[in-house]
Amino acid sequence: MIAGRYRRRVLASVGGTATRPALGRIRQRLFDILQGQVEGRVFADLFAGTGAVGIEALSRGAERAVFVESDARALRVIRRNLAAIGIADRSEVRNQRVQLAVRTISADIYFLGPPYDARLEYERTLNALGARSLDWAIAQHDRRLDLAETYGTLRKVRLVRIGRNRLSMYRHRHGETEL
Repeated sequence: MIAGRYRRRVLASVGGTATRPALGRIRQRLFDILQGQVEGRVFADLFAGTGAVGIEALSRGAERAVFVESDARALRVIRRNLAAIGIADRSEVRNQRVQLAVRTISADIYFLGPPYDARLEYERTLNALGARSLDWAIAQHDRRLDLAETYGTLRKVRLVRIGRNRLSMYRHRHGETEL
């Protein structure tokens, strides 16, 4: 279920471990922190899974969302969820590996939550984003995974603990605002 404008909508899900679910309480905390910074922005949901995080961004006022996913089952679920809510026109769904997509996406906020067994994807993706100009790069990860303090020009400004999950929140060094 999502909050915001499209609250109480139940999203279809993807079974198995090919995707990492962004639990409702994680999304709630993320968007509570980003309050007032999502409206009118472009949000990139990398390793999108069901698309729940990007859909939540649209529900909270994002102008547009880009969903990047390479798993065929997950892509079908994302498209089904967007159509069910009626927001496909404000969305772009890319059937692409994240490493290729981040080179061509132009977004303000990037969220990544790779599958549970894809630990190298954090390093690769955050390094690629650290070479770009963006407002936020936010990684959902397991508490046992320690992400670096910096990736290129990105600097970790906040670590949020939510049960067994963490949100590592990065900003460019020139954007020193702490939350």
